[in-house]
Amino acid sequence: MSNKIKHVFFDLDHTLWDFDKNSGLTFEKIFSLNNINVKLDNFLPVYEPINLNYWKLYREEKVTKSALRYGRLKEAFDEIEIRVDDDMIHHLSETYIEYLTTFNHLFEGTFEILEYLQDKYQLHIITNGFEEAQERKMKSANIRSYFKTITNSEMVGVKKPNPKIFNFALDIANADPKESIMIGDSIEADIEGADKIGMDTIHFDYKDLHNNHGFKRITHLKAIENHL
Repeated sequence: MSNKIKHVFFDLDHTLWDFDKNSGLTFEKIFSLNNINVKLDNFLPVYEPINLNYWKLYREEKVTKSALRYGRLKEAFDEIEIRVDDDMIHHLSETYIEYLTTFNHLFEGTFEILEYLQDKYQLHIITNGFEEAQERKMKSANIRSYFKTITNSEMVGVKKPNPKIFNFALDIANADPKESIMIGDSIEADIEGADKIGMDTIHFDYKDLHNNHGFKRITHLKAIENHL
């Protein structure tokens, strides 16, 4: 139990919003609509690590938003040896964003933990996701109203773990880092980024893969209650 914390900052994708599940449903939809004959069981295990690597490059300012959206699909199709022309890849990249926000699966316990926290703390979002998509995700999933402020990387011009995005979020929340905690799934972007500017942290390790990094760690959102 921490009585000095006044502000709780959440990441969105892979933390509250179940990105992998919603993304899989989106691909199922757009492949069907565009007659792309690809088995999801073959595509997703290849696509997901490629996507994570592109997001890492995007955080490091090594690829643009458009390059990320095209490249992750192009590389995945190439790796499973499915021929899809560039026009269709660009079309799929656009319809993916369009349909992604129509699915709204959240991690188990999301509503319960937000209800638990909202009367005790001010709640906020810090996300590297694209502004238009993140707003639609939160509204579709009925969680937008829980958060006092939303900070996204496009608004600030840098991405987590850059300290500027955390400081920007703290400023608009009128929050002191010593009275703030960051909860997210990425050790590099969320946890180390927030820790470096003096925020407390909780790593949401939903795949239960990392138990030796020294930060507070949970594998289920309800476990936040043990720390706040």
